[in-house]
Amino acid sequence: MKKQKLSMLVTLGMLVAIEIVLSRFCSISAWNIKIGFSFVPVAVAAVLYGAAPAATVAALGDFLGAILFPIGPYFPGFTLTAALTGTVLGLFLHKRQTVGRIGGAVAVNQLVLGLLLNTLWISILYGAPYGPLFLTRIVQTVVLISVQFVVIGVMTKVLGRCGKQAVA
Repeated sequence: MKKQKLSMLVTLGMLVAIEIVLSRFCSISAWNIKIGFSFVPVAVAAVLYGAAPAATVAALGDFLGAILFPIGPYFPGFTLTAALTGTVLGLFLHKRQTVGRIGGAVAVNQLVLGLLLNTLWISILYGAPYGPLFLTRIVQTVVLISVQFVVIGVMTKVLGRCGKQAVA
């Protein structure tokens, strides 16, 4: 039992590190738009371990990334959104990964958390009007919906083939 917990802890730690690298060094960013693959380690944690571990990976990745490699001022709203993203992915993907569940997870994360909530945080942080900012972020949302749906679909098939138990 202790060996399983240690294995899970080590895996989650590696996923946090991967999330930080993908978010801070391997993404396209502007002050109001960010496109990248930092969702992948969070989705892996969600599939393997569930909502709480995925939320932890996302929140720790966001917080530590912001502290260690700041892009702008730290804002706790983005950490909240990251935790909610992990939670949604875990709730939708932990037990079963169907096309509908993947689509639902991506839709909730991108439309509600990414487009609505993160746009609010950017508006508050930079004092930009919400409406025009919302319109500029629609392109990012459309791109990320497509990318996340395909990548998470492929990732779940690969995890299924490799056997979740071998990774967990």
